[in-house]
Amino acid sequence: MATLAAHQPTEAAPTHWTEGNPDAHALAHIPGEKGWPLVGNTFRMLADPHGMAKAMVEKYGKVYKNKAFGGWNVALIGADANELVLFDRDKLFSSEQGWGPILDKLFPRGLMLMDFDHHRADRRALSIAFKPGPMRHYSGALNRGIARRVEEWGAGQMRFYPAIKELTLDLAADSFIGIPWGPEADTINRAFVDMVQASVAPVRKPLPFTQMKRGVDGRAYLVDYFTRETHRRRAEGGGQDMFSQFATAEYDDGRLMPVDEVVDHMNFLMMAAHDTITSSATSLLWLLAKHPEWQEKLRAEVEAVTGGSDASGKPRDLAYEDLGKLELTEMAFKEALRFIPPVPSMPRRALREFEFGGYRIPAGTPVGINIHWTHHSEEYWDEPEKFDPLRFTPDKVKARHKYAWVPFGGGAHMCLGLHFAYMQVKILMAQLLPRYRVELTGGDPEWQAWPIPKPRDGLKIALKPLS
Repeated sequence: MATLAAHQPTEAAPTHWTEGNPDAHALAHIPGEKGWPLVGNTFRMLADPHGMAKAMVEKYGKVYKNKAFGGWNVALIGADANELVLFDRDKLFSSEQGWGPILDKLFPRGLMLMDFDHHRADRRALSIAFKPGPMRHYSGALNRGIARRVEEWGAGQMRFYPAIKELTLDLAADSFIGIPWGPEADTINRAFVDMVQASVAPVRKPLPFTQMKRGVDGRAYLVDYFTRETHRRRAEGGGQDMFSQFATAEYDDGRLMPVDEVVDHMNFLMMAAHDTITSSATSLLWLLAKHPEWQEKLRAEVEAVTGGSDASGKPRDLAYEDLGKLELTEMAFKEALRFIPPVPSMPRRALREFEFGGYRIPAGTPVGINIHWTHHSEEYWDEPEKFDPLRFTPDKVKARHKYAWVPFGGGAHMCLGLHFAYMQVKILMAQLLPRYRVELTGGDPEWQAWPIPKPRDGLKIALKPLS
């Protein structure tokens, strides 16, 4: 196995992420615009990233340059661009150098911030946490936790996004870390929320009273907690929760993963999982509330698979072995992920010069693909603004460009936890839909597009008993 790369201290400011970035002259042959002095197009992107991308493609085509957030970036648009960057047959693109400047202060050395041999070795070691045995354990924890919380919600009006966010964090404490809901889980959850919010804070230094300072403090707490717990679980023997699986993960040669890597992977996984599942579960429920005919189809499917309610009137658990039987539910979830991909764009950095779309892109160029644009392009989708889960029947999937739908990324960096996401959302539907009819009460919400989509009003809904 290739020698693993040496770790960089979190406090270090890696220079290889910016050294050699091409200047305006090197990108002069690529169409695009630099925007306002100093700030470029930063505020335009923050205000309406999807509208800006659409306008830029219409004006310049599927390869264009844009200056924002302090530097130039070249956008590569469409399914062919997605395939080039995500499949990365020739190892042209660095995920570490794409995501690193955004995430490294808080989530260093997560899987998304690794490339090639190091990434492959760690991914293989961590995949033990997603084998059938642990996944069956997680399904039991998810059924118990979701059933309890959905029953607590009760009938009536609520804001779904903050409620599912709280539930997702608590489920992560149970399934991921193996600790009961309570004060310790609340402290851990607070640290994670502070870290996630700090990752997109405008002030990038941990100055007193800033969000970045709260995020850095949250990271320090979790590094200490996970380090102590890793040593303890190795000494006492691991459990079935995800953290225990990570703590005892081994490379192909039998070596245990270094403790600091276990800690960083756990921090990153918690961040990557809870916000993306929260976003995608919210978009699915929004679309089902807007389309009651599909809500009823999914309800009927769930009840047929689980057997409906038990003698006490409570929905039966969704068994791990029955997850694959919820075919319509999975198609509806995939359509929700198409409609509002939880990661709407992905950055990379070109390690060598390459050509795409008739343009030569210099080595060192920060590049990005736009998943949201591809998911809403008429080039790949009939009536892309229509909610239609039947787009994901096997024949239609086979006929479509393989990289027209990429909510979980693709290639070597395909989301490691995608089956966990499917499982959690299916169990949520199995516990929610047999209890309640879901209706919108605040109309169509406005969606915050960046960094991870969420409804600005929290998604106002009413849960109405079925009987």
